Amino acid sequence: MKVGIVGASGYVGGEVVRLLLSHPEAEVSMVTSTKHVGEYLHRIHPSLKGFTKLTFSELDYDKMSDKCDLVFTAVPHGTATDIVKTFYDRGMKIIDLSADYRLHNPEDYTKWYGWEHPHPDYLSKSVFGIPELHRDKIKNSQLVSCPGCMAVTSTLALYPLIKNDLIDTEHIVVDAKIGSSGAGAGGTSGTQHAMRAGVIRPYKPAKHRHTGEIEQELSEVAGKKIKVSMSPHAVDIVRGILCTNHTFLKKEVNEKDIWKIYRAEFGEEPFIRLIRDKNGLYKFPDPKFVVGSNFCDIGFELDEDNNRLIALSASDNLMKGAAGSAVQNMNIMSGFDEKQGIMYSPLTPV
Repeated sequence: MKVGIVGASGYVGGEVVRLLLSHPEAEVSMVTSTKHVGEYLHRIHPSLKGFTKLTFSELDYDKMSDKCDLVFTAVPHGTATDIVKTFYDRGMKIIDLSADYRLHNPEDYTKWYGWEHPHPDYLSKSVFGIPELHRDKIKNSQLVSCPGCMAVTSTLALYPLIKNDLIDTEHIVVDAKIGSSGAGAGGTSGTQHAMRAGVIRPYKPAKHRHTGEIEQELSEVAGKKIKVSMSPHAVDIVRGILCTNHTFLKKEVNEKDIWKIYRAEFGEEPFIRLIRDKNGLYKFPDPKFVVGSNFCDIGFELDEDNNRLIALSASDNLMKGAAGSAVQNMNIMSGFDEKQGIMYSPLTPV
């Protein structure tokens, strides 16, 4: 299958290219960039040296429609709306890695992003791209919108607890730690190494935009509106997310009960690993041990004194949090083996 990537010069776009170049069923036919037209990919992504001789092109809808069967859009939030609509109207399959088609309710874009969605009728055409939750819808969709990295990592840990009516849905707190690659390739003065190294820096401790996605997905399974309190922190790693999800139990349960719930929901999922080891050095999910992989590791701890269940989840923000999920969604949409091109063991040590 011939694929194109719009916005291939960023971290996420580059990661999509890296995965697709070794995918047995995919051929990367065209990649675009507004800043690097004519440059070889390896000039921007040195790790791709020797893997491709492609150069960056301008975005030409006619050429990309002729050359590609499916398009990935990896452009900044707010700039994908027209691009996605144009390809959709041409009948192409699209996997969007921006936030522009993640939220179903047009009013949520005003609330979380501060702008009015220009194509609200197309939001209902998009499937939220968490395969573990929406595999059947993804299989038959033309447009899939990949979730935000912190949103998918926390949602996967919380989803089984909501589905089984185990926790108080009025008090859910997501404490997220994320590496510097989450800021993107452009960056700001605050993401330069001198200012980013050695930090544990809170940012947007309230009203972070990924909150809207988590609330949307959990509300859908609960059948009622759920509010989530989320606070992210920038930490001194390049890749990785750790979500410490604080919940409060509605009923008395023990460790075996919680194990059963997670195993029933995710036991057959190829990219979810349940981590809770009483004897090992690393007893709970740790982003260090998912780097370079499409895994989301999930674990938990019970705090009986406070009737609290802490659900822990870790992922690589550029993989399960972006490009890995995108390729997983492509596999499902195209009828390929879901694991093709993304079943890699994590890199250790990093």
